Amino acid sequence: MTEGMKKALVTGASGFLGGAIARRLVREGGYDVAILVRPTSNLRDLADVIDQVEVLHGDLTDRVSLERATKGIDVVFHSAARVDERGTRDQFVAENLTATERLLRSARRNGAQRFVFISSPSALMDRDGGDQIEIDESVPYPRRYLNLYSETKAAAERAVLAANGAGFSTCALRPRAIWGAGDRSGPIVRLLSRAAAGTLPDLSFGKQVYASLCHVENIADACVQAASSEKVGGKAYFVADAEQTDVWGFLGEVATGLGYAAPSRQPNQRVLNAAVAVIDTVWRIPFIATRWSPPLSRYVVALMTRTATYDTGAAARDFGYRPVVGRDTGLIEFLAWLQTQGGIVELTKDLR
Repeated sequence: MTEGMKKALVTGASGFLGGAIARRLVREGGYDVAILVRPTSNLRDLADVIDQVEVLHGDLTDRVSLERATKGIDVVFHSAARVDERGTRDQFVAENLTATERLLRSARRNGAQRFVFISSPSALMDRDGGDQIEIDESVPYPRRYLNLYSETKAAAERAVLAANGAGFSTCALRPRAIWGAGDRSGPIVRLLSRAAAGTLPDLSFGKQVYASLCHVENIADACVQAASSEKVGGKAYFVADAEQTDVWGFLGEVATGLGYAAPSRQPNQRVLNAAVAVIDTVWRIPFIATRWSPPLSRYVVALMTRTATYDTGAAARDFGYRPVVGRDTGLIEFLAWLQTQGGIVELTKDLR
């Protein structure tokens, strides 16, 4: 370890956000950076910094891996999670909740002082709720969750915040629909893949749906800022782009920019609800749940039909958060990057 430098551990660094955090820490300076990845992880997106980070092989479900990875660590950035809807309850609990609890214990036992957890606004979305407009962190957890991801992220967030104490400061950041250049499998990319195939229906039903999206560089920057603040202990924060995005307008704009037609086919709402109910039932079967993501779900419909915008005032107040990338700039960079990957169809051809 370099003298005078803090040592940071990043989980999920082979993924979109974890990789962005690792690269941001290297650029920032002041940190020796270690990443915890599986031996089989593809680290192609870390090529420009891989010789400047320590690569630790292991698994979040393995206690020995976590003990080894957290030795000598000052700050943990926990980005790894089971994110999409493929998986059983046991898998979601093991990877999102139990792994987080074990990482917290290992980090604290080995002397880490900071723990920054990447949570999600989905943890605040009620199964039977509606629009959430300009909400802040006073909104309570729901009584019923939309899906296993929402439920286990909320449980993990509560565990992180409860672990805050003297000498061990923990916080949770809640970005929604992280997007930008380098995104290979996130929600925006998946929706664009369906738009390219002509299978993405317009679920707006004539209503404008707004969302506070979050560019990857904005949340990566927020992570670094939160890790150095003395005010964040035991708190959760919404982190979002400056712009509130018209979801269907944005998807149409991007699809058009890629040469595809904007979504326009509107399904019958009763038929849609019936189909979602059937799919949600079928995807409780482990053989199916572990192999494929559902084509549609209650969770996806909620994301695409409910306005969800967030007040980021607490993040600005407690650690100086401000977006560093605007939507227009981010979109130009995203479209240019897609071209380097052969386009959206080539990029997503192997997604399940």
